[in-house]
Amino acid sequence: MLIKGGSSHQIHQACGNKIEIWQSGFHDWTIRDAEDFGTKANYIRMNPVMANLAVKPEDWAYGSASGKFQLELMPERFGALTLGAKAPLSHLDNVGAKAPTP
Repeated sequence: MLIKGGSSHQIHQACGNKIEIWQSGFHDWTIRDAEDFGTKANYIRMNPVMANLAVKPEDWAYGSASGKFQLELMPERFGALTLGAKAPLSHLDNVGAKAPTP
């Protein structure tokens, strides 16, 4: 699937202009397994914390950790794989927050 090109094309058609959609340097990523899924999900969850917009992911009203949005579960093709001795990654409700570095 061509996420960048396909979405840009649809947005440009809907808006009737050619505004810049994607940041330079953005690259899509293929999720290969449960561990990769968990890593990327945690990265997304922690973005507001790393950008100093919130102390913990749950505090950011617009993020997946806020509890305000229905989230998709890990794709079934990854099965019930786990990361080491941790719980299965079928959902990532309570990923720990890293405190911002002063």
